[in-house]
Amino acid sequence: MKAVQISKAGGDFAVVEREDPQPGPGQVRIAVEACGVCHSDAFVKFGGFPGLTYPRIPGHEVAGKVDAVGAGVTRWKIGDRVGVGWHGGHCFTCDPCRRGRFIDCKNAKITGMSHDGGYAERMVTPWEACASIPEGLPAVDAGPLLCAGITTYNSLRNSGARAGDTVAVHGIGGLGHLAIQYANQMGFRVIAISGSESKRALAAELGAHEYVDASAQDPAAALQALGGADVILATAPHSDAIAAVMGGLTARGQLLVVAAAFDPLPLVPGSLLSGKRIQGWPSGSAMDSEDTLRFSALHDVRARIETFPLDRAGEAFAAMMANEVRFRAVLVP
Repeated sequence: MKAVQISKAGGDFAVVEREDPQPGPGQVRIAVEACGVCHSDAFVKFGGFPGLTYPRIPGHEVAGKVDAVGAGVTRWKIGDRVGVGWHGGHCFTCDPCRRGRFIDCKNAKITGMSHDGGYAERMVTPWEACASIPEGLPAVDAGPLLCAGITTYNSLRNSGARAGDTVAVHGIGGLGHLAIQYANQMGFRVIAISGSESKRALAAELGAHEYVDASAQDPAAALQALGGADVILATAPHSDAIAAVMGGLTARGQLLVVAAAFDPLPLVPGSLLSGKRIQGWPSGSAMDSEDTLRFSALHDVRARIETFPLDRAGEAFAAMMANEVRFRAVLVP
């Protein structure tokens, strides 16, 4: 098969020929039809993730069909349309797994890091990492929903917000442009926050009811002028920008962080005394992915994508890292 691998931390994306991987017990093989390119693929490109070994094939937004099944697998059969996201399997035996919290598994696998991912024509994965893709949802559309989609959909549906509440989406990028669509379809009043005026029309097209240009006004004050946000979903990975919107929460509002920002978040502890909360949210298990795909198919939520052939994976990754893709890059083998 053709695959794209990284041979060492900081190495180039190299197109290689590999022997077809064979599924072992409890595994399935997927004929990859599409694989999204995610910012988290930088962990493979540049190294630094615990336990990462090379060479490694990245990719954790995988959509395709089962074309081989290992011993003991009863849930999937050849020809099933399936997707695989960040969560690449769990042990079933640790305490979080025994409580049904598979995303918190102490021995969790990560697709494209613990084992080879979807930058290839075929890949092998544990059966429990697979999510069924609804008929009518093309593979190129399903791929990005298995990371950016599940992260925003799953965080919003677990936020505690109810239909009619105000949800502000901070950042209109790969995550944010999906979050606006999900928030609208879930029945929230949606406020989009961006760092310029340039995305106002797009935000409205995606389903935002109000727009805040953070470059032209204090975004927290602007949110308060609109009645305050019950939830602010932070999708832009900039700690200072996230801190700037926190004052826009209602008295018991929630800052829900899904952006991978690594700088400290400036915070005045006294600002939380009214009951405000700050929470992060991981992506989710395969069933969460399946729920995301079903909801997206039912309500026509789609990522804006640009497709690239597999042998241009390096170009797709570079364009994504430079914020030149609107809004998700997808590899098509």
